[in-house]
Amino acid sequence: MRDQLTGDSVSKLPEGSWASSPGTRRSMQSNKGRDTKPERALRSAAHALGLRYHVSERPIPAIRRTADLVFTRARIAVFLDGCFWHACPEHFTVSRTNPEYWAEKAEKNRARDRQTDRLLQEAGWAVLRVWEHEDPLQAAARLKELYDRRIATQHGRNTR
Repeated sequence: MRDQLTGDSVSKLPEGSWASSPGTRRSMQSNKGRDTKPERALRSAAHALGLRYHVSERPIPAIRRTADLVFTRARIAVFLDGCFWHACPEHFTVSRTNPEYWAEKAEKNRARDRQTDRLLQEAGWAVLRVWEHEDPLQAAARLKELYDRRIATQHGRNTR
């Protein structure tokens, strides 16, 4: 934040900010909501396998949950979950700054993920969750298998 009159950096947080410091606020504001490097890598790998998809879309418009990749024909919603934000069992570590807040935030995210999975599955969608640390080629291969199975099932073909 800059002072409008002097151009100097201001070390105060805006009214109502939950950030623990101005540096934390700047860091959080710089996080991208979509088109991250892992997302682009997964999309590229899926596209190379011939899969076509919608990006950053709600599978069910009435439900306020946005999937990273959406395959409307096969009814597959893909979520690429960040290790920090979704408490990856392999890589999640609680922040040293404001640890109670971040641990609670991660648990709320996980609970929302489970609810999202349930809502989509109840509506006939398949949900695929990919961790940001996963190899995008392997994740795309899993996605292709799921896609092929779903399409074959829709057409009454047995995939086994």
